[in-house]
Amino acid sequence: MILLGSIANAAAIIVCGIIGSFLKKGLPKRYGDLVVAALGFFTVMLGVSFAMKTEHPLVVIFSLVIGAALGEWIDIEKRMDDLGNAVQSKLKGFKGNFSQGFVTSSLLFCVGSMAIMGALQSGLVNDHQTLYTKAVMDGVISVVFASTLGIGVAASAFPVFIYQGAITLLAAFLQPYLSAAVVLEMTAVGGILLMGVGSNILEIKKVRVGNLIPAIFIPILIMLFM
Repeated sequence: MILLGSIANAAAIIVCGIIGSFLKKGLPKRYGDLVVAALGFFTVMLGVSFAMKTEHPLVVIFSLVIGAALGEWIDIEKRMDDLGNAVQSKLKGFKGNFSQGFVTSSLLFCVGSMAIMGALQSGLVNDHQTLYTKAVMDGVISVVFASTLGIGVAASAFPVFIYQGAITLLAAFLQPYLSAAVVLEMTAVGGILLMGVGSNILEIKKVRVGNLIPAIFIPILIMLFM
């Protein structure tokens, strides 16, 4: 089922958001930090496994270089942050914890490179590992947020499902027009980006992974000339 990853992600947010809403005194931060760190290590491992699938390392290298230049020129990460800040400022007039929990969680779970990469992977190769990992991470965060912001956190599952599901369906529509070799190199580039996400989670080095997102699509162009 092509939307299984997005369904699992949304379900994790709903269930964990409901659980967190009953923890009125809040969840000790050290528990959440340790679980997220463990998932950071797993994200790096997952990225390495995807990156190792490449059969044309030079395609991956050129894709990363060209994608980084394009992403920095557009400054995708800043635009994503600006969009999040704009939505938050528009809705800050709403009172109550529900709206605060809903808006904060929706932005956090949607505006991120892992959501895009995971959804693309689900649509292109029907592999949901990235979104399953994101589901666990979002679930942990949902428990922590809902323990202070309430049930609104669980409601953020709906925009997350719609956003990721739309990307997945678009990728699935394009997949028949892409060769297996192209999809393989796109997966390898996505693996490198996942390693960057893991680096950010573990606070090893801050990587503007959002600005590397164009690199995922560069193999399509490069492989045309091979």
